[in-house]
Amino acid sequence: MTTDAATTLKPFRDRLEELDQQLARLLAQRFDICREVADTKRAAGIPMMQPERVEQVKQAYAARGRELGVDPAFMYALASLVIGEACRLEDDIIGAAPSPGEERSR
Repeated sequence: MTTDAATTLKPFRDRLEELDQQLARLLAQRFDICREVADTKRAAGIPMMQPERVEQVKQAYAARGRELGVDPAFMYALASLVIGEACRLEDDIIGAAPSPGEERSR
């Protein structure tokens, strides 16, 4: 790519980079909440997998996509990736050995 092209595209790339950073921060916040959910499920003996909730979230992503002009199939697939990571985190926490003094309710 020529310097002219790089210069021309720089403002767009800067804006995209800022959005990418925001997305990463938001995902990190979402996964922090998922860890709290896992701690709560573990303490209450609630199963990690909640299939009906998983589908609700995927459908909500698709609906947001339709509303915002983003391909609903892409948004559904994105939700699947996000939920997959959330399930992995929850499974690690719920399946972990109890800490000292913690009773295992599963």
